Amino acid sequence: MDRADSDLVAFERDGAVAWLTLNRVDARNALNASVLLSLESRLTVLREDVDVRAIVITGAGDRAFSAGADLDELRGLGGVAARHLLGTGQRVFRQLETIGIPTIAAVRGWALGGGFELALACSLIVAATSARFGLPEAGLGLMPGYGGTQRLTRVVGAKVALAAMLTGEPIDAGRAWELGLLVRPPVEDDVLAETAAQVARLVASRSPTATRLILEAVDGAAPPDEGLRHEAALAALAVSSPDAAEGVAAFLEKREPAFRPEPR
Repeated sequence: MDRADSDLVAFERDGAVAWLTLNRVDARNALNASVLLSLESRLTVLREDVDVRAIVITGAGDRAFSAGADLDELRGLGGVAARHLLGTGQRVFRQLETIGIPTIAAVRGWALGGGFELALACSLIVAATSARFGLPEAGLGLMPGYGGTQRLTRVVGAKVALAAMLTGEPIDAGRAWELGLLVRPPVEDDVLAETAAQVARLVASRSPTATRLILEAVDGAAPPDEGLRHEAALAALAVSSPDAAEGVAAFLEKREPAFRPEPR
């Protein structure tokens, strides 16, 4: 592989397959604005590279694909600032979804909140047995805002998606396979990279024209833009709410949140 200098989203190239690695190990690869913009920059370059036929996205370290949005960055945001940040995340994930190149999320460890939403924005997901997927935002006074309410519902149906979002309970790798989230059964952690590479090489061997048109056709089957805009508006209200202030503070202070009843 030819390796570029590492940054927040490290880049490697293996023939027709590009590898992008979220590279904030100490923060469990949490997604702050800088990571999102770095990912956007990488995708912008790759979109124009005709020799790239598949993209694998993974997380550095063995603890997390991504633990989600960076709560320190979300804490205390008002509605306008929250809407801007959510818009950035949605724009980048939509770019990933519409890049015209098959994308594979290779998930080891936790994929929570925005991390799960990132995986859902990829064409395919492969996972290690250690993978755990979840949308726990409601426990923090928040809600998914990077497309999770839309993409998870399309994959597993409304009832299963609501259960994941309302309870916040994680979905283990075996259950993710049963629900149709994964393209292969879960594999041991030490063979995840090779499994992702095999899937990437397989899709990269197909006609690039046919691949692009298939991706466009599937995306057009359920136009997501209106749903994403609605989600972002609601998520911005959640971020700027008193419940979010309490929930995020409780999480960072390692205590249970004390949410107050919402006026009817």
